[in-house]
Amino acid sequence: MAQQKKMVEAITSRDVDFAKWYTDIVKKAELADYSGVKGCMVIRPYGYAIWENMQQDMDKRFKKTGHENVYMPMFIPESLLQKEKDHVEGFAPECAWVTIGGSENLTERLCVRPTSETLFCEHYAKVINSYRDLPKLYNQWCSVVRWEKTTRPFLRTSEFLWQEGHTMHETEQEAREETLRMLQVYTDFYKETLAIPAVIGRKTEKEKFAGAEETYTIEPMMHNGVALQGGTSHYFGDGFARSFDIKFAGRDNTLQYPFQTSWGTSTRMIGAIIMVHGDDDGLVLPPKIAPIQVAVIPIAQKKEGVLEKANELRSRLIDKDIRVKLDDSDKAPGWKFSQYEMLGVPLRIEIGPKDIENGQCVLVRRDNREKAVVSLENIEAAVEQALKDVHDSMYNAALKNLQEKTFEARTHEEFLDIAANKPGFIKAMWCGDSACEDQLKDETGGVKSRCIPFVEDHLSDVCVCCGKPAKHMVYWGKQY
Repeated sequence: MAQQKKMVEAITSRDVDFAKWYTDIVKKAELADYSGVKGCMVIRPYGYAIWENMQQDMDKRFKKTGHENVYMPMFIPESLLQKEKDHVEGFAPECAWVTIGGSENLTERLCVRPTSETLFCEHYAKVINSYRDLPKLYNQWCSVVRWEKTTRPFLRTSEFLWQEGHTMHETEQEAREETLRMLQVYTDFYKETLAIPAVIGRKTEKEKFAGAEETYTIEPMMHNGVALQGGTSHYFGDGFARSFDIKFAGRDNTLQYPFQTSWGTSTRMIGAIIMVHGDDDGLVLPPKIAPIQVAVIPIAQKKEGVLEKANELRSRLIDKDIRVKLDDSDKAPGWKFSQYEMLGVPLRIEIGPKDIENGQCVLVRRDNREKAVVSLENIEAAVEQALKDVHDSMYNAALKNLQEKTFEARTHEEFLDIAANKPGFIKAMWCGDSACEDQLKDETGGVKSRCIPFVEDHLSDVCVCCGKPAKHMVYWGKQY
């Protein structure tokens, strides 16, 4: 028990120092480590296994909607990046440049991709000739580089893993439908796989993606009331197509420009999982992406028949495509309990001589520590149901946190008071002027517009900042 207590104390309480708590979990659950390159991280096997499970789930969703995976180069010639003015200006402060190849100075600088719109456009200009070539529904899994000044593992790093979808369409309507369809794919993934609820909607003009006409976002809330931009979907119109001279012969034989979208999520989602679901004992992983869904812990394992029965349980669950780890190491059971709690394993099975004698085992949930005595005869069905129950319980707890930390402000004074004293989202009316966004951000130390939801509450007739007629209700909050 002393070992168990020591492991738990090794994590800073999230209510004492949330940032330190987060870093403790990243390191002690062996998700990632710092590298010799400032701002870059080593994603360790357990962390990468979480990403692989997320990737596989999302990839199936993308392919169900007709998308194909491709791979674009890592380097973007400066002249190519310069073709779309707003886009290059938006990313210029974060670009990393290559100026030497081998021992030769390059005749043209190469940007290490911060995003790949320009590369896709260069390719699309070559392969789109007729309306019959459309739509082009491409997705890429890769890493990108954005030279961040302040970094934190998974949340903001100079290099990170992500997926980026880039599509071209014959009509504006098709492109707009694609933009919202992929936002819904993200929303479903967050709910059904990550057990995370979120606010979704459109970004303001000030907060939209560089070069986009419209940006839509999914905004989950972390346990401490801070937002995390969980994924974005962008409608570009035909702006990039015109800049890159992408034309096709339409159905009426006239030359036309296609309409474009892009959408992306990243390893930042691992940070969201930690901060939405984790507790003072470590990770709490949603079952669908947990590398280990069930840890089998034999009790008094040196006694006759215990390991054999534990192995039998493991095999039966593996046959049901459940990810299982049997820990038959010589460490004490208490240490093992703490270890798998630290790793966020959704379920633990404890089985010892008395359990075997009674034809049962003990099933322990990570999310709420509930224990249940389960018949060995029905173990497969019991585990499958428990995994579902854990997911639903985690989602409901996160939804409760989101609802309890969402407030309404009808006056400027009320907005400032909530921002100072109640961490979370603030729903408030806005006139549409970016100057009010800037003022509220300055007055509150970083509260920004998160999104304009698809369904807006009418809280008042005037802007919460300037008092002029309101155009939209906006979700506001601080962000990672």
